[in-house]
Amino acid sequence: MTRIYSLTKILLLCCLLATGLTTAIAQSDYPNKPVKIIVPFPPGGTTDIMARISAEQLTRILKQAFVIENIPGGGGVIGAERGANAAPDGYTLVMTGVGQNAVAHGLDPNMKYDSLKDFAHISLIDLGPNVLVVNPDRPFKNLKDIIDFARANPGKLDYGYTYASSGHMAMELLRQATATCADAKKKTNCNPLPIVGIPYRGGGPLMNAILANEIPMEFINQDQALPYIQAGKLRPIAVSSLQRNPLYPNVPTVAESGYPGFQALSWAGISAPKGTPKPILDKLEAAMTQALQNPDMKQRLESVGFVIPPSGSAAYISFLKLELDQWTSLIKKSGIKPE
Repeated sequence: MTRIYSLTKILLLCCLLATGLTTAIAQSDYPNKPVKIIVPFPPGGTTDIMARISAEQLTRILKQAFVIENIPGGGGVIGAERGANAAPDGYTLVMTGVGQNAVAHGLDPNMKYDSLKDFAHISLIDLGPNVLVVNPDRPFKNLKDIIDFARANPGKLDYGYTYASSGHMAMELLRQATATCADAKKKTNCNPLPIVGIPYRGGGPLMNAILANEIPMEFINQDQALPYIQAGKLRPIAVSSLQRNPLYPNVPTVAESGYPGFQALSWAGISAPKGTPKPILDKLEAAMTQALQNPDMKQRLESVGFVIPPSGSAAYISFLKLELDQWTSLIKKSGIKPE
């Protein structure tokens, strides 16, 4: 009986060792089949473009195809949730970003995923400001013009936005930063800038509206604004980063226009489901770091106004915590409700 029991233990141990060896071999051989990157937005947008640029680089570095799957809906939440619940084997990655991984938590405290706990964050990919733009038929030449008009004409100045986007948050941050307070020193009894938001379902309709002069102004990602500014179809007023953007050297920041510390960035990163083995994550992190240092990728990002971010998991997680704090606090303060 003792001999049979011992034999059973030996067989079990062998199975465990074989399983562990197989897993180790699979991880060291990663990737040995195509890797899917979920983009939680439709094709053609900024996040989709960044994902495709990253996929090209990862394919080159890791010698295996990285393919894009677009799963739009819910301001990025549906695709992000799909990514969080995917098998943690390294063969499904997800593009994470400001809307679905920071703003969404402020809008819905009962989210089905936790952006800090349910993802293994690999690296930021891009950082860029929003640009406050106006239709050139409008009289506004600088931020002071807009604020003075809004205060003198409460409720008569509109702006456009897409729900839960970085541009939406940038405009709400501006409303709060330019609030008039009964006690200016203590910042009490404050009234946000009295401008009226008009929602649009997507960046395309929003852009069409400002080009047609249906709305006077909006915050928009710097890469999307650039061709229209160059063509004289939009007038840039201010950028939402702390420093001026290289593509807009003559356009002041909101911060230097009288509102120190103002910052509202568009950003995206790449992540995996929680539980993805560390050797796989390490390989992906090293590959993404190498990709961001590649001159071709740097040129492609910088040519449309993106700033190359600090690479790696630790930098991404630290940045994400700051973004979560900023946007959940702003949403609570401003009383923005889910739409």
